[in-house]
This record gives sequence, C-alpha cells and structure tokens, in this order.
Amino acid sequence: MKNSIRALVVAGAAVAAFLPAVSGASASAAAIPPYEKPKVFGTKFQPDPGHDFSKRLHPRRNGILRGWITDLRGNVAEYEPIRWKLGKDGRGRFVGPPEYDVMAYSSRLSSNVRFLSAYGCKVAPTGATENHNGSLGAKRCARDVLVKRTKKHGPRPALITVYRGEIVKVQEIFVV
Repeated sequence: MKNSIRALVVAGAAVAAFLPAVSGASASAAAIPPYEKPKVFGTKFQPDPGHDFSKRLHPRRNGILRGWITDLRGNVAEYEPIRWKLGKDGRGRFVGPPEYDVMAYSSRLSSNVRFLSAYGCKVAPTGATENHNGSLGAKRCARDVLVKRTKKHGPRPALITVYRGEIVKVQEIFVV
C-alpha cells in the first residue's frame, strides 16, 4: 500500500514537471503569484514603501504597478508610476510624476513577457481589443510588438507586473 502511494506521488510530480515543458509555458511564468491589481484609473500614485528613489534606478518590489515604460535599452526598461488626472472640461488623462521628480524604476524585460494589448498586435495601435471588465488589454501579442511600439510611439498606460526584479507582464490600459 505504501509503495503504491509513493509511486503515485512520484508519478504526479514527474507529470507536473513535464507538462510546462510540453505546453510551451515556462516554469517561471507558471510560478508568478496573483497580485492585487491597483485601480486602473486611480488618482494617486501607488506607494512603494521601502524604495529609495535617491539611489540609482532599480526594480520595483514584486507586484503590479499602474505605470508606463518610458525607455527601453536592450533588455532593460525604465518605467514610472502614473495616475489619472481629471481635466477642467471633465475629460481625463494619465500623467506621470512632475518634472525633475525621480520617481522611476528600472527592470529587465523578461524574455517571455506577457504583453496584453488594448489596441491589437500591430506596431501602430489600431482598433480596441480591451476586455469587458474594464479598459484593460486582452489581446496577447509578441514581445517584439511591445518593444517596437514603445520605441516608436512612446509611453503607453499599462499595468506592469514585476516579479523577482523582472517585468513579466504588461497589460495596456485603453484610453480614448
């Protein structure tokens, strides 16, 4: 009886280790914990307790940041938090930190980053592909599209997931 239970446990562990390799999913992508999403249209910058912005740029702690990628150099992305600012005419827009504010981060862009676009998978943003629960991107696109779009069209509002110092997911926010 004990031997058959041990055999089942060993077989289950072998299958669990083998499935990600067969399905094409990486083990690190499967291990990302579910973080609490911030308000998509939050009016305050998200706090990051313990992060010393007076030091050189370095990764944000694990979690999801409402922000945008401001620069890409090789595999390293610089990004900053954003907030929703309502205008006098009743329309709003996303804004970053004030000029000369050093509230920014720098992390490696994972080689298998999940990019969920709100505007399709072409480099030039086109029709909306957001989900029905809000204004978040739902169309899975290649990493190259994220890199080329950021370099060509500049910062785009997104929910940026950081895990172990790497950007592992970027989900665009649809803004009209």
